Amino acid sequence: MISSDSHQQDETTAQLGFYLVLSILLNGFGNGLTVCMNLGSALWTASAVNLTHTLHWSLLVVLLVEGVAVTATNVMFLGRFDWRRVLGNLIYMFLFSYVVAGFTALLQLTPIQTWPLAVRVLLDLFGLVCIGVAISIYQRVNVIMHPNDDFMQIIRFKWLHGRAAVAQPISFIPPIAISLVCFLITRQLYAINIGTAFSLLCQGFVIAAADRVVFPSLKHRHLEV
Repeated sequence: MISSDSHQQDETTAQLGFYLVLSILLNGFGNGLTVCMNLGSALWTASAVNLTHTLHWSLLVVLLVEGVAVTATNVMFLGRFDWRRVLGNLIYMFLFSYVVAGFTALLQLTPIQTWPLAVRVLLDLFGLVCIGVAISIYQRVNVIMHPNDDFMQIIRFKWLHGRAAVAQPISFIPPIAISLVCFLITRQLYAINIGTAFSLLCQGFVIAAADRVVFPSLKHRHLEV
């Protein structure tokens, strides 16, 4: 078990609340932007989009079901049932799912889907960078976080000595498998493109860089894996 008690900061409740709300909005916006661009989403979001086309469920429902399944996996990996952690996963998951669905619907009302391809690629990559920065912020706050990113954090600190650039692609194995199964059923892939490759190869580096340069005084809090 790794504890970050020595890294505890004197952030106020208001500061932590600001960081958390900012990360939720930034994560939701980034994911909504990549879904809207359809040039490649983060791997977990891409798997959810493919499941919506395979199961004919709404994106909101798929995000919720996927989140519950990952929460259960996190409990198994930790080897214990932590009520605070599980409740935090579920709260963040519900907030995140509605924020992503809301941003996606809002962005689809704008003309950005008709903009030149080069601009849309840049917007897609910008959305993925927003996701990486958001993950960095709320992993450090560690009050509540999305189960998918808690999954990555468990792998990162329990087995990989904090190496985000290695942990992130390893944590993408389940959504890659989900998308492949969906492809075998539908013979089509959605939300997988250049942005997906960027997410797979670079998102861990974005998170590690954001740890250093985005709110650098904010360190990983209450880190127990």
